[in-house]
Amino acid sequence: MARSGHPWIFADSVKKQNRAGETGELAVIYDRRDRFLAVGLFDPDSPIRVRILHAGQRQLIDNAWFQGKMASAFARRESVFDASTTGYRCINGESDGLPGLVVDRYDDALVLKIYTTAWLPRLRELAPNFDIRGSKFGTVVLRLSRNIQKLAEDRFGFHDGQVLFGQQREGPVIFLENGLRFESDPWRGQKTGFFLDQRDNRHAVRQLGAGRSLLNLFSFSGGFSVAAAAGGASSAVSLDISEHALAAARRNFALNLADANVKLCQHETVRADAFEWLQQSVDREFDIVVVDPPSLARRESERSQAFEAYGRLIAAAIRRLQPGGLLVACSCSAHVKKQEFFDLVRESARKSGRPWEELETTGHAPDHAATFAEGEYLKAIYMRL
Repeated sequence: MARSGHPWIFADSVKKQNRAGETGELAVIYDRRDRFLAVGLFDPDSPIRVRILHAGQRQLIDNAWFQGKMASAFARRESVFDASTTGYRCINGESDGLPGLVVDRYDDALVLKIYTTAWLPRLRELAPNFDIRGSKFGTVVLRLSRNIQKLAEDRFGFHDGQVLFGQQREGPVIFLENGLRFESDPWRGQKTGFFLDQRDNRHAVRQLGAGRSLLNLFSFSGGFSVAAAAGGASSAVSLDISEHALAAARRNFALNLADANVKLCQHETVRADAFEWLQQSVDREFDIVVVDPPSLARRESERSQAFEAYGRLIAAAIRRLQPGGLLVACSCSAHVKKQEFFDLVRESARKSGRPWEELETTGHAPDHAATFAEGEYLKAIYMRL
């Protein structure tokens, strides 16, 4: 797999080690004929035993190499976004050649998220690459994947939400997305504080929103609702089971009331289980329904129940659409492949008995580009019923 460019070496693929390795060491991979294959970060605590940094010809991996990789990733994003967007992914782990490491920007704050303990021994070594003196970033925050938090604190002295450099701040960070203002909680929020990966789909809903009513299922902090309102939607319902999320949705609306369209949009927040609410509120119909649930298949064994849940959800969402209404169905489950998901939505539309037209399908935004199969998770399909 390393020869073909895959970024992971699993523990059961390691046939022999010359010695026991330590967390974060560079592991050099050879094939059965003792030919160099790759070099990567060693993680004895993970089934992904080595995360590949470089494959092919031999390469010196030192701080200058890391600095170059990180600088290149940052530069690619800066060429994509202008001043109207100050929230985006700067480093996307394996797909930027830095496996298990993600960096997101929220205005003047950077959030560094680590998914493997292999990076922890190198954080201080890499510190100069996040030196904020004279730069536009005032804070660098460390976030840790839940499964490594205890080990990170016990062995390396790092904790989730720790400020690595810059100012210890209180309250949310406000950033821009296509000119709209949103809040992020880099210290405690889900992922790195916001779902930046749905930026392009939010913008598409904004373009479709004029004069329409919107139902935003699994709304979290209301991103799709704010975007639709900015596009001229007459009303938006943000529905989520979490009151904490709905409070954030109300604050995000308030942040954008200077926009005349947002001010005119009637925004309603509903705390409910989406599956139950769709079955009970049979008298409510909408012009646009956005279905963007959390991952319904976090592991391979959950695939069958995920398909069943997606089917119920999409069928119920279609029943809430006015004639000529738009369905925006999204999935962030990596274990549900995009073609499988699109086919499931199409089949739900066929079973509804209503005429339907497929408008488009979408995948990852440019700053979240995936270069290997396991990295592909986000997909969306737009349909008119």
